[in-house]
Amino acid sequence: MSLIELKAEDLYDKEKVDLETIVIDDVFKLLQCDESGLSQEEAQRRIELFGPNKLEQEEQNAFLQFLSFMWNPLSWVMEGAALVAIVLSNGEGQPPDWQDFLGIVILLFVNSTIGFYEERNAGNAVKALMDSLAPKAKVKRNGTWSEIESAGLVPGDMISFKIGDIVPADCRLTEAINVSIDQAALTGESLPQSKKVADQCFSGSTCKQGEAEGVVISTGANTFFGRAASLVGQDDDTTGHLQKILAQIGSFCLVSIGIFVVAEILVLYAGFRYNYRRGLNNILVLLIGGIPIAMPTVLSVTLAVGAQQLAKHKAIVTRITAIEELAGVTILCSDKTGTLTTNKLTIDRATIRTYGPFSADDVMLLAAYASRTENQDAIDTSVVTALGDTSRARAGIKLLDFKPFNPVDKRTEITYLEESSGKLKRVTKGMTGIIIELCTRNKTDEIENKLEADVEEFASRGLRALAVGYEELDGDDPEAEGNGFELIGLLAIFDPPREDTKQTIDDAIALGVKVKMVTGDQLAIAKETGRRLGLGDHMYPARVLKDGPPPGGKHLNLDDMILDADGFAGVFPEHKYEIVKRLQGLGHLCAMTGDGANDAQLFLALTLVLPWRPGLSTIVHAIRGSRIIFQRMRNYSIYACAVTIRIVVCFAILAFAFKFDFPPFMVLIIALLNDGTIMTLSVDRVLPSMTPDAWDLAEIFSYAVAYGLYLTASTIALVAIIMRTTFFYDKFGVTFNGLPSPSSANDPQLHTIVYLQVAIISQALIFVTRSHGFFFMERPSVALMVAFCIAQFVSSIIAAYGDWGFTQISAISGGWIGIVWVWNIVWFSPLDWIKFAMKATVIKKMRERHDRKVAEAAVRASEGGIPITRTQSRAASIHESLYSNRVSFIRRAARKVGFGRKISMKPEELQRFSSIQAQRTGATLARNPSRTAA
Repeated sequence: MSLIELKAEDLYDKEKVDLETIVIDDVFKLLQCDESGLSQEEAQRRIELFGPNKLEQEEQNAFLQFLSFMWNPLSWVMEGAALVAIVLSNGEGQPPDWQDFLGIVILLFVNSTIGFYEERNAGNAVKALMDSLAPKAKVKRNGTWSEIESAGLVPGDMISFKIGDIVPADCRLTEAINVSIDQAALTGESLPQSKKVADQCFSGSTCKQGEAEGVVISTGANTFFGRAASLVGQDDDTTGHLQKILAQIGSFCLVSIGIFVVAEILVLYAGFRYNYRRGLNNILVLLIGGIPIAMPTVLSVTLAVGAQQLAKHKAIVTRITAIEELAGVTILCSDKTGTLTTNKLTIDRATIRTYGPFSADDVMLLAAYASRTENQDAIDTSVVTALGDTSRARAGIKLLDFKPFNPVDKRTEITYLEESSGKLKRVTKGMTGIIIELCTRNKTDEIENKLEADVEEFASRGLRALAVGYEELDGDDPEAEGNGFELIGLLAIFDPPREDTKQTIDDAIALGVKVKMVTGDQLAIAKETGRRLGLGDHMYPARVLKDGPPPGGKHLNLDDMILDADGFAGVFPEHKYEIVKRLQGLGHLCAMTGDGANDAQLFLALTLVLPWRPGLSTIVHAIRGSRIIFQRMRNYSIYACAVTIRIVVCFAILAFAFKFDFPPFMVLIIALLNDGTIMTLSVDRVLPSMTPDAWDLAEIFSYAVAYGLYLTASTIALVAIIMRTTFFYDKFGVTFNGLPSPSSANDPQLHTIVYLQVAIISQALIFVTRSHGFFFMERPSVALMVAFCIAQFVSSIIAAYGDWGFTQISAISGGWIGIVWVWNIVWFSPLDWIKFAMKATVIKKMRERHDRKVAEAAVRASEGGIPITRTQSRAASIHESLYSNRVSFIRRAARKVGFGRKISMKPEELQRFSSIQAQRTGATLARNPSRTAA
């Protein structure tokens, strides 16, 4: 047997593969099995050979994941500072700065540990949710049928499935009774496909009708669905939107630090003639205190905790940064079936038409008689369910003969004995054209015209028509001819909206998200669904995406039409891609729901939240939850940038003005306590925005500069009063070792005072950045308050008892601690007013300028102009990629070689694909024969 070896790009190359269809008997030979099924021993051997029937996800190495939290430019600067402390500071007869080195290393490890722990927890929560969805399969082993988890299937297993089941693995059918398979999730075909013996069925498709048995030819990643999914998963574009934002915030902090580091080098060394070690300590203060080392960890923890919270609401996040992107969604493009609607056919009782002496209720009951009550197809289910009490479908009658629906006759028929009258009767239901031809008793021009008008009305509203005919039989022979069918009624079948969909759409609109329907169904069906949901019926067929708006219409161009439309019908994945691409070109961030592998290429660039609970409610809840998470990240970003400005500007000015040398180790203590408090922002109480969120970095930086300079002034003013006056001694009697003022600018007690003042007010700033109004009007979480109080208690204890000679601080009296607290409270009070002043002036002007630019861009687009986009510099692109390296670092360290290209599959290629699968599996078995084989 020749071995077929294929790469992904070779898989459908007609020059490299056998195009002939393998007959079903050869499949059994290749797979070394028969219709009695495999033995348990052989199944176990094949599990070890082929692996489980599930898509394996690449497991991250825990140690590498931990180290990855130290892999970004902000961490690199801190790691550089650690090297400076241990290597470059060694000189002038002094030992290396072991205390600062250990402090920096501990700070790095604390941040990495917290980030690793939370991200790991989030991953475990999502994994548990995925595991809870494990499907079952009916398999024949040792000649006996049993139910197992579908992950346990192997090539050669005999499986069976019936209406409503999901096909658990790629298989070839050995028995097929009136089988119809929905392959829309794989091929994009909107209608179920009839299957016969020897046909192939693919994993993930759904049995819509009938019963079947088959032999498994491929499992897991080797199935058609598995190959598509694994190839999609290998997309390596890891620089997401959040990484770009993180890069720009990091750049702001690094540039701010760099400016003042250069200034200190020039002033302290060239101007003040500082010795090497003294100047280096001042530079370390800026490096350690200015770097928001916790930023990647805080944002990762916030997203990880958010992912856990979303998982509780059945939203599975496959890429964690999707949470941040979802917060900015402005347009939600939703498919119809199963999302906006129930995906369950229903009889619209309000539209039942009658054509004879029977009432609408009579027609409904007779139609239910002509329906199967077991092993039903979708239409029979809808008719019987419409009765309310399904037992009525057989109550009072004795079933004599039943003809189920088949593709040739296109109708069902029942012959029954009415127990109350003892008469034989017959009812049929099916396609209107078939039924009216049978109805000889009342087939008049008037009836035909009325029926045709009703069917056209139903069609214009997107309703499927089901005609019902009735006749009576003379005598006792159920196979005898009746007295002729008469048309008695017409039923309207539709897929009704979910009960919660209208409210969910209203909720989405309230959040500033426009909902558009994008469906493969007919235009009339889409419009009717839109009307019932209040979504609107301003919808267009997919062909307008190619043809453009009609001449003389209200839309100037296609972009205008797409933006104005309530939805599109008859779409394929390429149409969805076109719609989204154009909406993105107009400045919108889009989310789109989809139904499987046929949308895989599209979803590489789109939303990455997979709600497995039906309907839109999970998605809308995820949008609301993502906005809460976004607010937490925005609040922290303003705080982190403000603290950077506050530290570097404050201590640089103190060094320039007073030759003040703050101990680097105390900046580490401030950073460590800050990080412990700020981590609780991941669970802080915040209100979601009622409009889509977007990162406005100019706004964030403006707030940061304003807060940072104000807090700098609070410290400089305190030091100036202490150094230049005896105000505090005169008013409160506090001293410096008995003196009314410090002996020098570097008095250890002055270091302690500055430490306490900076530690308290810097942390208190978070209460201002987290609120939109006055800080006391928005209650923080208990965790944040407790962490803040603990950090301030520790800071005060250090100030009261911290006689640490190695870091040049000395304990201060309770009087000084009280003065610092009161001083900070006085300076803290106006911070809200600074926020309001910024909103009314700088921020307002920035937003007005932004709105003008958006309006101008819209005008250019409406006039057919090309939108102007800023081209990103290569340097900026490289900088952003550094923040994505935390992901790629892990992948490079633990890479599993896979296919290198994305593939697509046309429906006509499916048969040949199953032939290849069977050959490949057979070749593997041939190379690994069973030891028990004869």
